[in-house]
Amino acid sequence: MRKMMVGIFMLLIASSAWAQAPTAATDITAAQVQAFIKDAPHDRNSDRPMRVIDVGGYRIGIFGVFRPKSAPPNATVHQTNVSETYYMLEGAGTLVTGGTLRKPATPRQSALGDWTDNGSNGIEGGVSRRIAKGDVVIIPGGVPHGWASTEGDITYLIVRSDPGKKIPLK
Repeated sequence: MRKMMVGIFMLLIASSAWAQAPTAATDITAAQVQAFIKDAPHDRNSDRPMRVIDVGGYRIGIFGVFRPKSAPPNATVHQTNVSETYYMLEGAGTLVTGGTLRKPATPRQSALGDWTDNGSNGIEGGVSRRIAKGDVVIIPGGVPHGWASTEGDITYLIVRSDPGKKIPLK
């Protein structure tokens, strides 16, 4: 099952780059992913870029995330057309997408790229779903999303497709 999900994951990335294929591929091994997650701060939510590359006219970023169970519920709307694909590596939790941010929503400069994020402590009227190891969720740019709860610490990868080149290369 895991191999199938990774295959689908890679197919999504490859098909989006088909129009202007670069001349080389970028590899990130399972060992590199595990080392990156292990090195992440474990006392808070950590969403850090592993690699961000130009794939021929736009950028793709692979981010590693560690989120401790102790992190409070949160929700975000990225004010950009960057889409996010979550691939759960470990753990489980309830992810909410859509709807509207609870008030008050607080604008802040994104730490991920050149845009503004609006954040709050939750979402009203969204779709809740339990996701666990091996699950994949695709979140279009501008869609509210956030963790309502987790069953323990969770780790996941985020693939960020960036047609506006707002995420710095790494």
